[in-house]
Amino acid sequence: MNDGFLRVAAVSPHVCPGNVKLNTAEIIANIKYLASREVKLAVFPELSITGYNCGDMFLHSKLFDSAAAALKQILKETASLPILFYVGLPVISSGKLYNAAAACYMGTVKSVTLKKHIPNYNEYYEKRYFNPGAEAVTETGTSALIKLTSEKSGVNVISDAVCGAEICEDLWLPNPPSNELCEAGATVICNLSASNAVIGKDIYRRDLVKMQSARTISAYIYANAGRGESTSDCVYDGQSFIAENGVILAESEPFMGGSIIADIDVSKLNSERMRMSTFKVTETNFPTVKLNMEKKNYANLLRNFPRYPFVPADNNELAKRLEYIIKMQAHALCKRMSSIGTKTAVIGLSGGLDSTLAFLVTVKAFDILNISNKGIIAVTMPCFGTTSRTKSNAEKLAAAFDTDFREIDITEAVKLHFRDIGLPEDDRTTAFENVQARERTQILMDIANMHGGIVIGTGDLSELALGWSTYNGDHMSMYGVNSGVPKTLVRHLVRYFIKDSSKEIAAVLEDILATPVSPELLPASEGEQHTEEIIGPYELHDFFLYYFVRQSYSPEKILRIAKQAWKGVYSPEVIKKWLDLFISRFFSMQFKRSCLPDGVKVGSVSLSPRADFRMPSDISKNFLF
Repeated sequence: MNDGFLRVAAVSPHVCPGNVKLNTAEIIANIKYLASREVKLAVFPELSITGYNCGDMFLHSKLFDSAAAALKQILKETASLPILFYVGLPVISSGKLYNAAAACYMGTVKSVTLKKHIPNYNEYYEKRYFNPGAEAVTETGTSALIKLTSEKSGVNVISDAVCGAEICEDLWLPNPPSNELCEAGATVICNLSASNAVIGKDIYRRDLVKMQSARTISAYIYANAGRGESTSDCVYDGQSFIAENGVILAESEPFMGGSIIADIDVSKLNSERMRMSTFKVTETNFPTVKLNMEKKNYANLLRNFPRYPFVPADNNELAKRLEYIIKMQAHALCKRMSSIGTKTAVIGLSGGLDSTLAFLVTVKAFDILNISNKGIIAVTMPCFGTTSRTKSNAEKLAAAFDTDFREIDITEAVKLHFRDIGLPEDDRTTAFENVQARERTQILMDIANMHGGIVIGTGDLSELALGWSTYNGDHMSMYGVNSGVPKTLVRHLVRYFIKDSSKEIAAVLEDILATPVSPELLPASEGEQHTEEIIGPYELHDFFLYYFVRQSYSPEKILRIAKQAWKGVYSPEVIKKWLDLFISRFFSMQFKRSCLPDGVKVGSVSLSPRADFRMPSDISKNFLF
């Protein structure tokens, strides 16, 4: 499990009820195929050795004798294959018949799980044959958790997978066995199922698997019986899933059969459980079987890593999220303004992307509070690098919403400050740029004091991650409406406002969206200053940010998945260059984040020291390497 990835499969083989020889051959062929695909864990359907629909033949000794012999044959023919697989069969214990799942590995049965909840309603009448399973010893083996480890010593490391099983109906109850299994430490749940097809059941079943994986913070492998089980009044479609913490990684097409394969991220699941303090792993009576598997570094991971993890791929979902975020930002600002009793907001409007979003959110908040937009003081402060394009867009935007617009040229004030501190005007060090940022912040703060208002912060989450702000300059405000919004999402949020805007406002917003991101701090005569040429593409940094902070991935793991996600867009060398810069700046600039002003938390990634991110300002990054 290199990098914590484990390749798993859910199989819906062509099963014929009662034809044990055919079913056995199908199972063996599938195991050999999956082993060739480097799968390490495979799950077959319920009673897959005999078939689920055998009726009263389950009470015939010849059937379960054939099943026992078939299991021995399967074990023998797969003994050399390093793949753990679960198959379903009927077993006898103390003269009682049980519906069971046998976990097999390299020629031996490692665990046998008995179905606990036996359905006897509608089209199901399993109690006619099977008994509810307890954690009993059977003639085939015992029920156990199975730990897959790549450590020779068997030491429990974070990438270990712990597998447990439940069978079909077990999942549909208020307290499925998988709850107890996960509380006992299982990170992968295997469900062997024979669930027939009924209109609407496919959606319900999918949601059930998805939500159970989310509630238990686990990977859930659901293998369902296919069309070969269809008989009499029931049809089976082989609908199978592989889910991971609420996300469907793979699912089968109805009535297609075969297998679905995905790479689950076990280390991510363990990290999520550590993060959630309310998730408790308790002492139980479950025995644990350790299987030592060789680490496998899959050349190509069988899962997708979205290039834009903060931006939903589905347009309908994206539209809903954008609307919700805007409401979050606006209502958070409303609360701050109401709490301190002000009807004035001061904002530095540069004509750039971030200040535009902050301005639009402020207008939205004033609309909610039913306050005149004249209470919004929009200030543009041109200096050495200000272009006519951004200045003009700021003017048009402020005028379109009938706000109090002010232009304050800071050039002479900045030059005076240069003379006061002895900085030559031809100096191009950081001080040259930061003097301008601090002068602008000082003006905004003083205007806010004059009118009893607050300064609205415009910096976004991506800039906070990189420390791309001037300490006590644009780094400071009285409320940061964008502080929880990554740059890749800022662009979508600004575009979202266009749909309800007039043609004039829409044209301004389109031009702002088309303007390259720039701090505009160096003289325009010296050429345009493009932020992403200096610190790298924000789309890459947002990718790094999500997987480093939210998923706790190592730099090596991020590099690995970034190469796969951005193949054909950025070369591995370019990705490595900007990842190194991201890690370096993320740690060295923590001191700026340690004293951030309040700002609304929008998503699952926040860098506020008061929300859910804690990191000392002077911690070393060396532990990562």
